[in-house]
Amino acid sequence: MRVLVLNTGSSSLKFRIVEIANGTGAQVEVPPQTVVAGAIKNIGGEAMFTSHDAVSGGSFETQGVSNHAQATRWVLHWLERTLCTTQGLGALAKNIDAVGHRIVHGGDRFSQSIRLSGEIVTEIERWSDLAPLHNPASLAAIREATVFFGEAMPTVAVFDTAFYRKMPRQARMYAIPAEMAEKHHIQRYGFHGIAHASLAAGYAHVSGQPLDTSRLITVHLGNGCSATAVLDGQAIDTSMGFTPLEGLMMGTRSGDCDPSTVGYLARKEQVSHAEVERWLNEESGLLGVSGLSNQMEVLLEAASADRGSPAESAIEMFCYRVRKYIGAYLVVLGGADAIVFGGGIGERGCEIRARICSGMDWCGLNLDEGRNQSAVELDPGDGMRISQEHGELEAYVVAVDEEVYIAQETARCV
Repeated sequence: MRVLVLNTGSSSLKFRIVEIANGTGAQVEVPPQTVVAGAIKNIGGEAMFTSHDAVSGGSFETQGVSNHAQATRWVLHWLERTLCTTQGLGALAKNIDAVGHRIVHGGDRFSQSIRLSGEIVTEIERWSDLAPLHNPASLAAIREATVFFGEAMPTVAVFDTAFYRKMPRQARMYAIPAEMAEKHHIQRYGFHGIAHASLAAGYAHVSGQPLDTSRLITVHLGNGCSATAVLDGQAIDTSMGFTPLEGLMMGTRSGDCDPSTVGYLARKEQVSHAEVERWLNEESGLLGVSGLSNQMEVLLEAASADRGSPAESAIEMFCYRVRKYIGAYLVVLGGADAIVFGGGIGERGCEIRARICSGMDWCGLNLDEGRNQSAVELDPGDGMRISQEHGELEAYVVAVDEEVYIAQETARCV
């Protein structure tokens, strides 16, 4: 089965065509095979399109892309033009068996992946106000893909929130009146679940340790950031909550913030609560503190030129908050076997990993400088240990492979 995966982020769209074996042999399981993969980054500005495949050898293009609908059209028409030039218009649809979409927020309705229908799409749309940077983007991709392939194409939604549906009540619930929480479905849903599941599985693969007897702290750092405590393969706590705004400091999101700040700023600035929430989602985090950029590489360059700059302050705040959550989850888990870093910053930011882990020798964590420096260009699904030998607490970098996970879930549902 060939599955087209469309993985929408807040400012990106990753795509991949994955060949999934229709069954597994008695002796050997056939691993998923990538036919073509790529991404569009910086949606909303001058977007960058990159791809790699056996047919074209890869490509790089730039153009202005205002939204995810436009980005999805670019991907679909590029695939049609590049991979199917000898087969005529519509050939792509003939060579795809199903489409899988990442959905950030499934609310309390969806505990697992599901085939899409009009009713399901409406339900996903209902949760968009709780994931304003993500669900609308995914819905745009779903609609564009449906127009391109037609409604007969099997399409599956894979939910980030599903990984957290079995979190214990004390981690899942907020300390608000129970009747209000039940009436309005207010609880800690957690996000980045697909990525954290991939990090945990990657650790097990690289380390050779069984996932069902491991205590892990998975740390996904990118434009969106989150940490999860994983016990025996199951998420038992996570930093994001009712929406993706809670938890770690992120690219443009504030992370943890006193709830009273919203009403206070609304009164002082004479704006609506919705406008303040937009500030916290879109103008805070690394961007808001630095006043410069939400891109870590830009801030690192600025900080190297001026250690007293707002860029340096933003980096220090970012690393401090990650370290604080790691400490909390060491308590939650009663110690851990490993910390597993992933995501754009987590995979490529060796300096950020070093800053986060600095001073953690008290719990047996010491990075190996050489390994940490070299763990920056891993293929999806690959990983390596970056801590010193024989440490009580190990550290790994794993290249998150959300697309293969989504493809496998899509094939299972179809």
